[in-house]
Amino acid sequence: MTTGPECAAFEAELSAYLGQPHVVTVASCTQAIELSLRALRLDPGAPVLTPSLTFSGAVAAIVHAGYRPVLVDIDETTLTPNPWTVAAAVRRAGRPAAMVSCDLGGYPVDHAALAEAAGLPYRRMVVDAAHGPGGDVGRTRAATAPYATCLSFYATKNLPIGEGGAVATHDGELAGWLRSARLHGMTKDAWRRYLPGGSWRYEVEEIGYKANLTDLQAAIGRAQLQELPGWQDRRAQLVARYDRGLSGSGLDELVRLPRRHPGHAWHLYQVLVPRRDEVSAGLGEAQIGTSVHFIPVHRLRGYRALLGPDEAAAVPVTDAVADRLLSLPLYPGLPDAAVDRVVERLAHLLTSTLA
Repeated sequence: MTTGPECAAFEAELSAYLGQPHVVTVASCTQAIELSLRALRLDPGAPVLTPSLTFSGAVAAIVHAGYRPVLVDIDETTLTPNPWTVAAAVRRAGRPAAMVSCDLGGYPVDHAALAEAAGLPYRRMVVDAAHGPGGDVGRTRAATAPYATCLSFYATKNLPIGEGGAVATHDGELAGWLRSARLHGMTKDAWRRYLPGGSWRYEVEEIGYKANLTDLQAAIGRAQLQELPGWQDRRAQLVARYDRGLSGSGLDELVRLPRRHPGHAWHLYQVLVPRRDEVSAGLGEAQIGTSVHFIPVHRLRGYRALLGPDEAAAVPVTDAVADRLLSLPLYPGLPDAAVDRVVERLAHLLTSTLA
């Protein structure tokens, strides 16, 4: 029931799917990011670049690893950092020690270009690919992937198993350290200790964490992984339907559609709309659920004092986008008719009710 043969099989199957030689499962993507950062063994308080438009767990991972988050602004068309915003952050705050880059919504970021702009060796790039796998996110670019690509298997993700995460890497030393660190720093897990010919003896080389995935979760993950290609095809179909509907409804001046990319994982369909809160409420009255991904971290109460006013002032595009950002329904089981209804209702709200 705990970490055992199903986890090992899930890791092997993920490795084949992603094209990465090593995959290590952990309890969450947040822990994947934190452990990957800790493995870098940076100086305490070392500056680590991160976008503010991300889930707060990514920034929490930087803090829990003992480092200092430095915010990077975004490109309004991709909602992710680009080389120019990274270079601006470096001019403002100095050269960083590492970066946590994010494939927000499933948009496949050019992480190598960001590393170059930051003046970082590629092995100092930790990628938050919680909105993958799918498309190119964590997959086809894996042969030249950064040091660590961190995945999420949370209930709403592209590969959902309820809870869980993983680190995909080409670095065998990192993979070995993660396997030990996720289980208290032990040199052998319980399953391997009690295999035929095994021994109860183990060592703890370094104080570790309780961050392992269970066989129960891994068994679900193995079944879900078989469905992932079909789910990704369906996501792409729904995105194309949204694009056609919104482009053909005369809303081009009011709605900013997500930027297309052939390797997009399409975890989210994020649009920019005026009077976002009223639009969201109007859709809710029609029983259409929406969300916002995300509230910028610098606006969250628990991070304001930590980041301070200088960091908050350094991300003006993030602030400009944040109040217009809206995620429309997108999941493989969504019917075509539901997409059409969302488009129709959104068009009505923007052209009449909110005019």
